[in-house]
Formats: sequence, structure tokens, C-alpha cells
Amino acid sequence: MNKPYIHRQAAHCETGMTANLIHNRGFEISESLVLGIGGGIFFGYFPFIKINALPLVSYRIMPFAIFKRTTKRLGLQYKRKSFSNQELAMKEMDSLLEKGIPVGSQVGVFWLPFFPPALRFHFNAHFIVVYGKKGDDYLISDPVFENPVTCPHNDLKKARFAPGMGTPKGKMHYLLNTPDPSLVKNGVIAGIKDVCKNMSAPFPLIGVKGIQYLAKQLRQWPNKFDQTVLNSHMSQIIRTQEEIGTGGSGFRYVYAKFLQEAAEILNNDKFLKLSEQMTAVGDLWREVALGAARQIKGRANAEHSCEKLSEILMECAARESEIYQQLKKLVV
Repeated sequence: MNKPYIHRQAAHCETGMTANLIHNRGFEISESLVLGIGGGIFFGYFPFIKINALPLVSYRIMPFAIFKRTTKRLGLQYKRKSFSNQELAMKEMDSLLEKGIPVGSQVGVFWLPFFPPALRFHFNAHFIVVYGKKGDDYLISDPVFENPVTCPHNDLKKARFAPGMGTPKGKMHYLLNTPDPSLVKNGVIAGIKDVCKNMSAPFPLIGVKGIQYLAKQLRQWPNKFDQTVLNSHMSQIIRTQEEIGTGGSGFRYVYAKFLQEAAEILNNDKFLKLSEQMTAVGDLWREVALGAARQIKGRANAEHSCEKLSEILMECAARESEIYQQLKKLVV
């Protein structure tokens, strides 16, 4: 049964949304456990896919995949719909809210008035929970905000049907039942296997090899681009790493917390050491973002050169490769 909705802040929108919807069903679950069971850690560098005219850098699996995997592995059923008619989409959401059912929704960040202006850019894979309505305003639980917020009807409608790449098309989803606690252990193992498989893939643009590929490209950028274009590429790394979905460093910290939980769930303290190693990798990713920011602001020194940042990325790849090899051995 659903209980009165409780907002809980999270590091990332999809993992936070998923954890909050499951928590609403009376099952205590952390954001980090959702990330782990959902096998959310990933890396991909895709020069042929452009976001705001710049190559796509991804530190997570496809949007909604974490929710889909987590719910499946915990025995949860859900209903998901997309719409072509905007008014029908809003009416169906209203109908669910009247029944006390919180609704997950994919939205475009640019159209959400409660976002600070500096963070309102065209990104259509943000996830929120709509849990009520007061007059013409919707009660919103956005996991990346400390407290619940409100959003006027027309603004939420615009966000649900934001144009551009990956338009949400009014997508909404809600849970139909309660998780099965006995499935958590197998879910943890399955999630770890997903991450090890994806991050050890032989394809040169994803996983550890993808990190290495970006490192090699980064070394070439000063000779390939003028300063303006170089800054744009650097800003893309920072935005996708630190602002969209917590990115490289943030996800590594959340996954480190998951490994601590895995140690208890699987009764194996070896996961604790890997948790420490993953936290250290997160620190390295932060160094990359810091160096890129200093370059953009014209404050870089030799420690923040593209060559140095490339070396740090290679170190990230090497350390992560070792972590995934060890993890794979623990869940065989």
C-alpha cells in the first residue's frame, strides 16, 4: 500500500526517484542500493552523437534503465505510458494523484521554473516524482533538491513534452506492488555482473576502453582546436560529469556506498576494500573536472594541462579496470 509520500534528497535524479517510489511502497531502500541493483555505472564517449553540437559523454546507462532493472530484480511491477496528446497526459496524471498514487515523470530541465537559471539547459532525461496537486500547482519531489517544490500546470506540461533530442513525450510511470525482500541478494549480484560486463566490454568507445579513448583524444585537443572550441569540449566533460546525473565522480561515490552495503548483504568484507578503491577513483575524476574548469577560466598551470588530465584519465581507467576484475571474481 502507498503511504503518505516522503521526499528524500538524493545525488542523482533517476536513482533518487526510484528509491523514493519504492520507499513509498513501504520498502526501505537507499539510493546507492538502487544504483547497484540497477547496474547503473557506465562510461561511453561517442563523438558521432552530438549534444549541443558536442560529443556525448555518458557516465551512466541509458535513462530509465536503472529503474527498469531495479524494479524487475525486486519483483516490482509498474505501469509506464507515453502520450501524443498533452491534455490527456495531464488528465491521466491528475487521475492517479487523486487516488494518492505518486507518479514518476521524465521531463526537460529547461522548462522547470524551480531550477536556478544557471542550471536550466536543454536536457530531456531528468526524472521527478509528482505526488500531489494544490490548486493549479503540482507538488514535486525532485530528488536533487533538498525540499519538495511546486510547479504550475503549464510549466510541467511543457517539461513533459520538451522538444529536442530525447523528447519525453509525456512519459510517466508508477508502481503497482511491493518489492520482495528475498530478491535483494540476487539483485545485488546481477547488478554487479552488469557493471563488470559493460565496463570491461571490448568495444573501444565504452567502459574502461572508452575512458582510455577519451584520454587519448584529450591529449590531441590543444593541437586540434582553438581555445574557444577547446573550452566548449572541456565544459562538456564538466557538465556531464558534475551536473547531469552526478556524472563520473558522483556516481563513483554512490557506487562505493553500494559496495559497503553489498559487503553486508553478501556477507563478504572484500567489498569494503573495493569500496575504498572506488572512492579514490571518484577523487581522481574530480581532479579532471577541476583541471578542466581551471583551463576554461584561464587559470590552468602545468598540473591542469590536457596532457596531465589525459594521464589522470588513464589512471582512472587502470584503477577501475582492476576494481571490476576483482568484483567479477566475487560474484562468479
